[in-house]
Amino acid sequence: MNTEKIKYTDEELVARFQKGDERAYIELVKRYKDRLLNFVYRYLNSYEQAEDVVQDTLMKLYTSAHMYREIAKFSTWIFTIAANLAKSELRRIKRRRVVSIHDLGYDDKEYEIPSEVYSPEKETTSSYGEKQIQQAIDTLPDQFKTVIILREVQQLSYEEISQILGVSIGTVKSRINRGRLRLQKLLKELKEQ
Repeated sequence: MNTEKIKYTDEELVARFQKGDERAYIELVKRYKDRLLNFVYRYLNSYEQAEDVVQDTLMKLYTSAHMYREIAKFSTWIFTIAANLAKSELRRIKRRRVVSIHDLGYDDKEYEIPSEVYSPEKETTSSYGEKQIQQAIDTLPDQFKTVIILREVQQLSYEEISQILGVSIGTVKSRINRGRLRLQKLLKELKEQ
């Protein structure tokens, strides 16, 4: 009896899932869950929100797999979904953070804002260098932030990034170069602080 496991491509797995093979979906989730989480976390800088976005992405895969056509690589398709959901979440977060002083009355409680200067929990979860890089990435404009994460963190090709963002390869290369320059400048400024 041959117990050797057959290794399917992502596209073959999607085709199998489209025909009703639930194991193919499970395999796709195993292959992409961590990569998507890493990508979305770098984008949102919140593990909890990144988990929610990845969960939504995988749910969209489950409910919309029939819409996938082998025009583009599966990885491009799934990262496009994750990127769009992450951008929507980021817009929602930014809208929620806006609070008008006029909304606060005299009777409202005073709240203590926790200091972000030093947190032992944060110090143990990541190195200082990684925090500086993430802080610098967070301050990049979205157009540069997205391409830097897709290229440097997820190591996607220019073609895949072009398809995910719906822009030309030349635009992708330009944004990556400009994003890298801005990132270097930001890291230099952080180092000098």
